[in-house]
Amino acid sequence: MDARDLVRSVKVVGTARGLRSLRSAWRRRRSDAVGLPRRGPERARVPGPVRGADPQPGGGVVRFARSSLRVRVSAGGAVFCGWDGAEPEPSYALEGPCPDADERVRLEPDTDGGWRVVSERVTVAVSRTGAVEVRTPGGVVLRRDLPPRWWEPAGGPGAEGAPGNGGDGAPGNGGDGPRVNGADGAQVNGAGPGGGAGGQAARWEQRSQVAADARFFGLGGRASGPRLRDGTYRLWNTDPGGSFEPGDDPLYLTMPVQLVVADAGTHLVFHDNSWDGTVTLREGEEGAGSGHDRPGACRTRMEGGPLRYWVIVGPPARVLQGWAALTGAPAVPPSWALGYHHARWGFGDQEEVRRVVAGYRERDLPLSALHLDIDHLAGHRVFTVDTARFPDLPGLAAELRRGGTRLVSIVDPAVKAEPGGAVYDSGSAQDVFVRDSRGREVRGVVWPGEAVFPDFTDPRVRKWWGGLYAERLEQGFAGVWHDMNEPVSFAAFGEPTLPRSARHALEGRGGDHREAHNVYGLAMARAGYEGLLELRPEERPFLFSRSGWAGLQRYGGSWSGDVATGWAGLRASLSLVLGLGLSGVPYSGPDVGGFTGSPSPELYLRWFQLASYLPLFRTHSAIWAGRREPWEFGEQVLTHAAAALRERRRLLPYFVTLAHEARRTGAPYARPVWWRWPKDRALRDCEDAFLLGDALLVAPVLEEGAVRRSVRLPRGRWYDTATGRAYEGPGRVVLDAPLSRVPVLARAGAVVPVAGADGGVELEVWTPVRGREGGGTLVLDPGDGWDAPETVRFATRLRGGEVVVEREGAAEPGYPVRVHGRAPEERPRQR
Repeated sequence: MDARDLVRSVKVVGTARGLRSLRSAWRRRRSDAVGLPRRGPERARVPGPVRGADPQPGGGVVRFARSSLRVRVSAGGAVFCGWDGAEPEPSYALEGPCPDADERVRLEPDTDGGWRVVSERVTVAVSRTGAVEVRTPGGVVLRRDLPPRWWEPAGGPGAEGAPGNGGDGAPGNGGDGPRVNGADGAQVNGAGPGGGAGGQAARWEQRSQVAADARFFGLGGRASGPRLRDGTYRLWNTDPGGSFEPGDDPLYLTMPVQLVVADAGTHLVFHDNSWDGTVTLREGEEGAGSGHDRPGACRTRMEGGPLRYWVIVGPPARVLQGWAALTGAPAVPPSWALGYHHARWGFGDQEEVRRVVAGYRERDLPLSALHLDIDHLAGHRVFTVDTARFPDLPGLAAELRRGGTRLVSIVDPAVKAEPGGAVYDSGSAQDVFVRDSRGREVRGVVWPGEAVFPDFTDPRVRKWWGGLYAERLEQGFAGVWHDMNEPVSFAAFGEPTLPRSARHALEGRGGDHREAHNVYGLAMARAGYEGLLELRPEERPFLFSRSGWAGLQRYGGSWSGDVATGWAGLRASLSLVLGLGLSGVPYSGPDVGGFTGSPSPELYLRWFQLASYLPLFRTHSAIWAGRREPWEFGEQVLTHAAAALRERRRLLPYFVTLAHEARRTGAPYARPVWWRWPKDRALRDCEDAFLLGDALLVAPVLEEGAVRRSVRLPRGRWYDTATGRAYEGPGRVVLDAPLSRVPVLARAGAVVPVAGADGGVELEVWTPVRGREGGGTLVLDPGDGWDAPETVRFATRLRGGEVVVEREGAAEPGYPVRVHGRAPEERPRQR
């Protein structure tokens, strides 16, 4: 550590905490020096030549000289590949037991001396040296995984040595990879963490090839994107400290989930491994018809854990549906959580909260929820209240709720290590906190000071933690947001998290923080969700989390974290939401205005307008940053922000519908513009617009001073919702984007459920193209409980120049219909 690190630490967390963070960092370093094995000489290993294969339900096991590969196709079409005996379970990502195998699958010899697994939706070909190809039923290769390579302690399973490069063996050295010299497996003197609890495990690498035209998406929440360019992306949930912009990586919520989109087809690949690792991507290059295309490439490296992965193929909608079937359906937030939220780190007391809420009401601005940050806690201690500043929090919550505004509470995982504190004493008595390799409680430094950390990978601890939420409910809170759960421990140098040697239960298997770190936030979300569900079973829990892993959607959503105030931060906000949606987490949103600074009126307004079309619509800022109430930015901004709030309220029936559709199908609310047209290459490169469901295309303004902007249209007819003018896609159009609004286009034939003036549901119908059908869906809000919602489907068409709206199974639509959009050659009449 140098002096600058210490100065930065003190600046971020204050002088006292800065000094504590210095001591904590030294403790972490000493703990790892004692508790982790030193990485010694290693040998490289590859599978070697094929020896045979044994059929099993859904596929079989292909045996090699130095490894084995299990291929199993599930009844839903998802392909599992597990090397070295790796099985699908145990897994934090899977919702339940491994899906049933497809009994119709055949294992048969392939022409090159390898084997292939043939199913209805996909064929998996395994070469004689261990390369794995995923092919469409027509034989088109979507993905080719080269033979993997392991680095193990010398004298381990790889002692026979690794064969040299060539053919379809492991590729040669390059980039920052460990170097292997010679055909007999020379030693590699690499540094870094090793294996399971107290042991040194094999690191591994898998290189893959995809089509030259392929584009990469996903990997959780990334500030640069949503299309992932050439580069290396780390798989280690990390608080970047302070704030972040595009280019900062990693962030809070990383996942080894890639969505690969190419002309030949779309596929998702998920490496079910929670260890620290990297994914290095390189887009391909086409040879302009010369036949010399350079394929796209991906290199996945993990510092330990199993080499096992899933592949799902098909159109994007089918792929995400398969992903949700595998990892769990997204939770449906209560309908009020689809409205507008206001948050701030720095509410002085309950009177300030009243004044802020009154400001919204006086200006007739809808406010669904107000969030309280750590400053409402007693000394920042979790599950407490500062009664001097909030003397009657339950009364305040009840008062606000009568006016339609719920309170939401922050919950951090760190517990102040303070004998006499109710939470600490309870946890210590039940032995719930993470311990080090010597059996002592791991101590870190977070907002309350020296703190300990519950081990959420232990079911017993999750049960204990979930019961603590009774205090939040008694205080009147309607939901929670989990923060600092990467987990964070302030550090003057090194990683701001727990020692990698810290011990975890890992559902009874035992292990250390190298394996538990990335699933810590996921397990905490599970504890909170299950606790809220048990405490208040009649209501759907509302929970969103800064950190998590694959499967987080089962318990709630996420948000951007501490995005920097600036136009770059605005662009990063859209990237994060789209990337998380394509990774399986459909409910998320940014801190409007950025977390760290004071946005200009224009920047604030453009951020506000973007977020009004995203699933989680929330303003938020740091205690030292500028305020975020709309009236703080002048009358013009207030007028336009009020219009955005009214539009969000009008679209609430559509958002409710999208929430229930996400649970049923896995489809994100906010989708990339190529969602229905993945073979349109121009759309695959479009990153400044998105689809809200299937009906609306939103083109936010992301550049300072812009009052017009170019919009890339997918195929079909699209109507400017402000002017009603029709445009034909595919192609580009330039639309007005005054400060009062951002361009929003509606797909011809779409039926959008909206709130009418009387509070009931109306159908906003956009004139279909002659000779083509349109349609839409309405999922009626069943309330915030568990009643099954009613789903109503509609179809639209032009008949004799008249727009006809038909309801499935009924003679009449059953709701008021308002027809919009009129193509130049068509003069529709509402019926």
